[in-house]
Amino acid sequence: MPNALREKSYFDARATQDMARHLCPVERSIPETMACACRILAMTEQEAGLAGQISVRSERPDAYWTLRFGLGFDEATPQDFIEVDRDLNTLSGQGMANPATRFHLWVYQARPDVQSIIHTHSPWASALAAARQPLVIAQMDMTPLHEDCAFLPDWPGVPIADQEGVIISRALGDKRAIILAHHGYLTAGRSCEEATYLSVYLERAARLQIRAQAFGPLTPVDDALAREAHDYLLKPSIVRATFDYWVRQSRRAPGLPSL
Repeated sequence: MPNALREKSYFDARATQDMARHLCPVERSIPETMACACRILAMTEQEAGLAGQISVRSERPDAYWTLRFGLGFDEATPQDFIEVDRDLNTLSGQGMANPATRFHLWVYQARPDVQSIIHTHSPWASALAAARQPLVIAQMDMTPLHEDCAFLPDWPGVPIADQEGVIISRALGDKRAIILAHHGYLTAGRSCEEATYLSVYLERAARLQIRAQAFGPLTPVDDALAREAHDYLLKPSIVRATFDYWVRQSRRAPGLPSL
């Protein structure tokens, strides 16, 4: 056993190099990735009727890909995604966009780094929203949201107009997630995989918070340690490998369409 303890940065760098060498992400088209994301959201019980939304920024300016309106996450296949412009006119595919996805345009406009948005009314995050409670980072699995989850304390109404997009995008700011009081949540990722990853962990974090509160007030994780865990757990290699695992897991889940 060596006498000198090496700095954590040494192990972090080594793990990053090893992950780059050994983790081989699956390459998918945009519709395939979005369909896989929908499967994961359905598997983790985040469907919300037709209120669930997913989008990916298009290569065309002021356009995005989204699930055609009328389908739930559990029904989505790669053929069910359409490309729409800023007035929600369909550019590619068949069908219409959910009118409530209009606010996605405002997030994309304000945040060039955002490539994908997920919004839904999942059970546990919606419970926090109903209680008008922001997220408290009190456990390691919550740290991907540390200093990265905003809170909108007032509901602006059904987001089918431009005003809601202005309100939500401003409240999101530079964060990658937001809890919308009286409503649900939104995640904004650098990729569809990251937005999905954040969605799953946000729902888990909300569940943890609500359950832990039964034992008394929560104690937040130390800021420096939470920040370190946040950056580590959001490494793209970890995000992609986790997404791929969830896709494999979803193939074994009953009631989901084959892709």
